[in-house]
Amino acid sequence: MTFMRSLRRPFPCGAFVAALIAAADWLSKYAVLYGMDLPARGNIPILPFFDLTMVWNRGISFGLLQSDGVFGRALLVLFTSLIAAVLVFWLWRSQRLLEAAALGAIIGGAVGNIHDRVVYGAVADFFDFHLMGWHWYVFNIADAAICIGAAMLLVSSFWPAEQSIKRTDKHEDR
Repeated sequence: MTFMRSLRRPFPCGAFVAALIAAADWLSKYAVLYGMDLPARGNIPILPFFDLTMVWNRGISFGLLQSDGVFGRALLVLFTSLIAAVLVFWLWRSQRLLEAAALGAIIGGAVGNIHDRVVYGAVADFFDFHLMGWHWYVFNIADAAICIGAAMLLVSSFWPAEQSIKRTDKHEDR
C-alpha cells in the first residue's frame, strides 16, 4: 500500500497529522528560541495586529494551574501524557477520517507541549494577536492544533457516519 493510500485509513491519517503538528511545533519553537532569540528580544512586531512575544507558560491552557516546582511540572507531564495515551487508543479504534485527523491534531499538540515541559520546564508561547489594545492569550502551534482538533471533534460528532472500515489484512485496499 502506498503512503498516500494509507492516509485514507483513519489510524495512519491521525498518526500523520500528529507527527506533522508535533514537528511544526518543535521547528517553530526552535526558530523562535534559537534563530530569533526571542527570549532576549522580548517582543517583535510583525503586523499591526500580530507580534511575536515570548511567554513561558508553567500551567495548562490559558495559564491556569501554574506550577513552578518540579513536582507540579511532573504531574502536568504525567497528566498530559495519560490524556495523550487515551487519545492514541481512541485514534486506534476510530473508524472516521475527520475524527482521526482531529485526534491527531490534539495528540500532536499535546506531544509538542509535553516536550517543552520536559526540556524547558515550561511551554514556550509566542503568537500574540491584538487589536485596539486588546490582546488574546499568547499561544503556539501546539495550542492552536489542540483547539482546532477539539473543534473538529465536535463537528465530527454531528457529521454523518462514514462507512465502517474493516481492519483485517484480507480487506486492504489494492
